Amino acid sequence: MKIAVVGTGYVGLVTGTCFAETGNTVTCVDIDASKINKLNGGELTIYEPGLEKLFLRNQKEGRLHFTTNLAEGIAGAQIIFLALPTPPGEDGSADLKYILGVADDLGKIISEYVIIIDKSTVPVGTADKVHAAVAKNAKAEFDIVSNPEFLREGVAVEDFMKPDRVVIGTTSERAKKALNDLYLPFVRQGNPIIYMDEKSAELTKYAANSFLATKISFMNEIANLCELVGADVDMVRKGIGSDERIGKRFLFPGIGYGGSCFPKDVQALARSSSEVSYEFKILDAVMDVNEKQKLHLVPQIKNYFGNDLKGKKIALWGLAFKPNTDDIREAPALTIIDALLEAGAVVSAYDPEAMNNVKAIYADKIHFAGRQYDALVDSDALVIATEWSEFRTPDFNNIVSLLKNKVIFDGRNLFDLNKMEELGFYYVSVGRKTIIPQILKGVNSTNIQEDL
Repeated sequence: MKIAVVGTGYVGLVTGTCFAETGNTVTCVDIDASKINKLNGGELTIYEPGLEKLFLRNQKEGRLHFTTNLAEGIAGAQIIFLALPTPPGEDGSADLKYILGVADDLGKIISEYVIIIDKSTVPVGTADKVHAAVAKNAKAEFDIVSNPEFLREGVAVEDFMKPDRVVIGTTSERAKKALNDLYLPFVRQGNPIIYMDEKSAELTKYAANSFLATKISFMNEIANLCELVGADVDMVRKGIGSDERIGKRFLFPGIGYGGSCFPKDVQALARSSSEVSYEFKILDAVMDVNEKQKLHLVPQIKNYFGNDLKGKKIALWGLAFKPNTDDIREAPALTIIDALLEAGAVVSAYDPEAMNNVKAIYADKIHFAGRQYDALVDSDALVIATEWSEFRTPDFNNIVSLLKNKVIFDGRNLFDLNKMEELGFYYVSVGRKTIIPQILKGVNSTNIQEDL
């Protein structure tokens, strides 16, 4: 098939590349000329494991193209995917101006039957709005379909090539046939293509992300309770995760969720609910819990230093909202940085992929280390905000030699408690007991650093 993808952000670039990988001819369109020039020059504009190999191969084979010209990009296309941003407005609702703007343009230039697909995450009723925008000027037949993406950053290529399910919202038999042919190579192992109406498909994406966000926030609340009653969240997690009705995934506690999907989608679903006079109380609680959880470690850091962080140098490992991505949108690390800087601390940060994105925000307000251990030099403590694999089994002897104090605040529960106790670290994690070296047992908690 000949396919056009409008928008070369995270979703658009993965979508276009993966469809080209199954033999389709794909043209991706974007108004950002510098981005298109980079892509045409063989340079990826996002970091996503496994994507570069497919990207370069399909460019070389002539199946993957990029342009800034919408009319050129959709010429001859049987299917047009809209993979455009839907940023939250001030009231939390999804801003549809980019999607509706392109829909209006498409109506003026389509000359034969085409399937136009909302790939972006959009509120219920968006398909109707897109249909109206296209129909205003269209002189050819078309169908509007909702086909939400379910891609996890860091494993997006695998998710696209081997999806758990494909959700397609359409009542058009003509569109169903074409999309069944398009997606057949991706579901050969028997995973379902689920057809439904457009509104149900739109709500399915919001419901899925909001449920997962709820699961994360619930587990973080359990972790906070564990700290107060002396329970171990790892044991609780294993105990409930073995129940097949609950499942093992998304039960790991930490310092909150971030990224481009969960925060935006939970907020948008709550807003959509309020527009029909429904108070979605669970989602309100999820958002509140998550915002507080991002700061969970900060009071404990302050307490360790006697509530005086002025001049203290804090090393920070991890800036991206999750490992295997350079995405820093709503990243808990940024909330922690803001709190530490406000308290007068000096921050030395390291992340394998996200530092350039963070530099664009903080510039010289924090120090960026070239390597992970460089961030520790003369630092008073280490804070871990992202669970990159390379942080899981570090050289602890190196850590001890570089840090002023053997102090770690771990927002992702990377290390074994017994090992931390054996090594003599002051170690704070989430939902587990704080490891206090024997030398500090009985010391007033507000003066711990002075007594080291």
